[in-house]
Amino acid sequence: MHRYLVSRVLLVFPTLLGAAALVFILMRLIPGDICLVRLGSGGTSFSAAALAACHAEIGIDRPWWLQFLDFIWGLARFDFGTSMWSGKPVIQEIASRFPVSLEVAVMATLIAIAIAIPLGTISALKQNTWIDLAVRTFSIAGIATPSFWLGIMSILLVLDLTQAISGHPWMPSIDYVPLWKDPIRNLSIVMLPAITVGYRYAAVSMRMTRSAMLEVLREDYIRTARAKGLLEKIVINRHALKNALLPVVTVIGIEFAFLIGGLVVTEQVFNLNGIGRLMVLSVQNQDYTLTQALVMLVVTIAIVSNMLVDLFYAWLDPRIRLA
Repeated sequence: MHRYLVSRVLLVFPTLLGAAALVFILMRLIPGDICLVRLGSGGTSFSAAALAACHAEIGIDRPWWLQFLDFIWGLARFDFGTSMWSGKPVIQEIASRFPVSLEVAVMATLIAIAIAIPLGTISALKQNTWIDLAVRTFSIAGIATPSFWLGIMSILLVLDLTQAISGHPWMPSIDYVPLWKDPIRNLSIVMLPAITVGYRYAAVSMRMTRSAMLEVLREDYIRTARAKGLLEKIVINRHALKNALLPVVTVIGIEFAFLIGGLVVTEQVFNLNGIGRLMVLSVQNQDYTLTQALVMLVVTIAIVSNMLVDLFYAWLDPRIRLA
């Protein structure tokens, strides 16, 4: 187990290096020039000398291999450089927005787990009944419903309910407050987008749970456990569910990594200033430095999530030996 853990941790470094090289190359292949965007943003004209000075200021006039070495050295020191567009440190730009995306992603994941695993298990145990039909309809609706439409409808629902109760429509303020400073205000801001994302997230995990449970319930060891006279609750929880959760845990880990940088539409609908929105702005402004740092952040979270999922496998299924 320890050898496997060390090997997985050591594998993170070449993976990050390959991802960094790929991101660096792809960013340079994108047409456009950040200096043209900066100097011409106000519609004013500029000279070739001003353009060259801008290139020298942000360092893109140097050879590409030297820029790549500086990029890798900065990643090793957790120094992501300075934003080419705003002029602020990249770590500061990310630090001000990362807590929003992280909190929404964590809350959406917890909501999805609380919905998907119980309903998926019940649907498999009540196969081809009205309960199974209702759960499948609920999950298909979550997959088919666009996230932006669901977000808009949830906002309108809150406005209608508050107007019916108090006579005045109400929505929480859009300025983000950390959870440890004002928990009530923080949850009023984050809960609605988390529920919106978590429902769609749960729909995929719910169908995966149902399919895995149906497959496991047909295994010989389940019939043997029932033939021994074990309680049905023990058979389901200890023998069936733990083995059925293997593919579900994989889906949950992949979706969590996606949620960190993939909440662009949700953040736009709820006016959240998160990582996804920042990534879109960095691409629009052709800010290489900021975009590279954001992509590497998402890649790192994805790698760590996959590593934790692999370690969780050994606890769920003792037949897996991590060696």
